[in-house]
Amino acid sequence: MGGVKHIVLVHGACLGGWSWFKVATPLRAAGYRVDTPDLAASGVDPRPLREVPTFRDYTGPLLDLLAALPDGDRVVLVGHSLGGVNVALAAEMFPDKVAAAVFLCAFMPDSAARPSHVLEKFVEGKWLDWTDTEMKPQDAEGKLPTSMMFGPRILRQKFFQLCSPEDITLASSLLRVSSMFVEDLAVQQPLTKDGYGSVRKVYVVCREDYAIVEEFQRWMVENNPVEEVKEIVADHMVMLSRPKELVQCLADIADKYA
Repeated sequence: MGGVKHIVLVHGACLGGWSWFKVATPLRAAGYRVDTPDLAASGVDPRPLREVPTFRDYTGPLLDLLAALPDGDRVVLVGHSLGGVNVALAAEMFPDKVAAAVFLCAFMPDSAARPSHVLEKFVEGKWLDWTDTEMKPQDAEGKLPTSMMFGPRILRQKFFQLCSPEDITLASSLLRVSSMFVEDLAVQQPLTKDGYGSVRKVYVVCREDYAIVEEFQRWMVENNPVEEVKEIVADHMVMLSRPKELVQCLADIADKYA
């Protein structure tokens, strides 16, 4: 496998590895090694959300993938949406195994505040009208993170507005209840400069994103400067609505950093 560039695509909340199908296929055909893990309680992972109490538990399948890599192997980690925080945690724990961390219209923590900071800023700043998103406690004691499930209106208007009706039908049938894990992330220590902070980062701005809007994406880059900023004119579900542009973008990043 020597010389084959390895890309790991990390999905966002309520989604699964399936969301990358239009991107993973051409990247593999072009000779890249591509993994699209399902995070815990996502995609076809058998666990229910109540069995995933912490963000680290949720990130477990990605951490296991990196832990199993042979010494010297390095990957390009790509996180979409909430997946940016999974990528940040993975880069914190395995900085030597990450050639670059790519944030695709994703939440990107810094190395100063707690990892919940960008999520809290997003929610408190009312950057998104959550419309028919359902958020509710999982347990009476409040020990488990608040669950989250996107409704049909927010999906159509804010996430998938440039996607085909077929893509929306497919995604709607595959979504699972998830969480932003803000309660757990708020009690974690900041990510370190020697871990996550040492990994090269690229931010890919999606300019027609109505979920994590461009202005908030650019605020995160100001808050935590990166090696490079790229742009795609796409909605939040760029991997479904603009797969060709995204494949080219990720191939360029892999060729440069891996």
